Formats: sequence, C-alpha cells, structure tokens
Amino acid sequence: MGLSAELLRQGIDELSAREPAFDRARQIAGYPEPRIRPTGYATMLRTIVGQQVSVAAAASMWAKLEALVGAGVPAATILAQDFDALRACGLSRQKQSYIRSLCQLVADGELDFDALPRDDEEAIAQLVQIKGVGRWSAEIYLLFAEGRPDIWPAGDLAVQVGIGKILQLPERPSEKEVRLLAEAWRPHRGAAAIFTWHCYNNAAL
Repeated sequence: MGLSAELLRQGIDELSAREPAFDRARQIAGYPEPRIRPTGYATMLRTIVGQQVSVAAAASMWAKLEALVGAGVPAATILAQDFDALRACGLSRQKQSYIRSLCQLVADGELDFDALPRDDEEAIAQLVQIKGVGRWSAEIYLLFAEGRPDIWPAGDLAVQVGIGKILQLPERPSEKEVRLLAEAWRPHRGAAAIFTWHCYNNAAL
C-alpha cells in the first residue's frame, strides 16, 4: 500500500533537516494526509476509466462497469464484452482501446501487478506498455498504490508549482529543473511529491 502517515512524516522530517525551505513550508502547512490506493490491476483500470473526466463521471462509469462484469472487474470478462456493452458504461472508443490493452496484457501474463520489478524505472517501463498510460500514470500508481518512497513525478504541473512555492522561486520551474533540484532529496522524493501537492493550494505559502 501507499506511504503511511508515519513514513510520510519521517520523509518530510528528513527533507526539512536537509532543506530549510522544506522546514519553513512544513511549519506553515503541516503534514499532508497519506494518498493510498489498493495495489493491483483494478487500480490501474480505474485510473484509465477516470482519465479526463470529472470525479462524478468516473464514479458513474466505474459503477456501471462493475455491474456489467462483476466485483474485481476480471480482465477476461472485460475482454469478452463487445463495444456497445462497454459504451453503455460510458466508455468511449479510445478509452475502450486503452482498457483492452491493459486487460490483454494482464490476461496474457505479460503484466503482473503482484510482481513488478523492484527497480522503479523498470517498473515504469512495464506499466507504460499499456496503451494510454504514460510515465505520470505509472508513477502515480507506484507512489499511491505500492508506496515506493523515491518516486518523483517531475512532469506534474502541481509538483512544479508546489516546489516553486516551497523554495520561493520567482517562477514555476521546468520539469528538467524540478528533476535536478530533487536529486538532493533522494531517497525521499515520494514524500516530497506528496508534500508539494499539499502545499500547492496553500495560500499562506
């Protein structure tokens, strides 16, 4: 499961000891709540279902999909559905192609969510085999579901803005700059990412 409140606190305390700007932000914003999702294929499936739609729309589509294929949303059962059945769940043609890509990889045994490589980059490389899943989605899964402590989604706009606020930079840093800045924060970049999201909307910072 994802990083616990205790692990988050430990990581942020370590970052605060290294970086005065983190300590200042922590004193203002406090500690973030954990962001935890279940491990496994269903979490990635739900991520795809929810891409580019509102939270309410995603919840509605997920409920319809579960009603259609059953609890646990088995990959083989989804693959057996025709276009119209999945369309009735609210899934567009494009989204169906992404879902079928995920389900086929799982059904064929080419992607095992219970045995992803321990090396973060190797795990990301496996996950981006899924059509429609980019590096960001892979990183979010590894951080929120598996709780990998050093995942750093530098391409996330809110991470970039949050880091700019924490470090009091004159403008939002680029993905490349954020990646370079975070090298000094290993192996706690996962806690740093969750903290940046926590700080993103904090008006006091």
